[in-house]
Amino acid sequence: MNAQSAEPPQHPRHELSDVLHQPVRFSIAAALSKTETMDFKDLRNTIQVSDSVLSKQLSHLEKAGFVTIKKGFVGKFPRTSVSLSADGQQAWDHHIATLRLIAGG
Repeated sequence: MNAQSAEPPQHPRHELSDVLHQPVRFSIAAALSKTETMDFKDLRNTIQVSDSVLSKQLSHLEKAGFVTIKKGFVGKFPRTSVSLSADGQQAWDHHIATLRLIAGG
């Protein structure tokens, strides 16, 4: 193959995660990347969305294998905790590195 027929390298944007690219899911991953686990209520308040929006976006992330959701009780009260899975952390790290590459930093 000669140099003239070689294809240019693919733009790094093609490596961005379609799952994490959505703004609410991006915000969820960002918040969870800073902690081991977070209660649903605290996560909702941190990223400033409604319960239904958070629940829907967590379902997308769980389906992708990016978050782990645990439901239990504290006394009589239900409690939901969320954490990034190992795959989620890896996807988050790659997504952020790719954004930095695109931004030139």
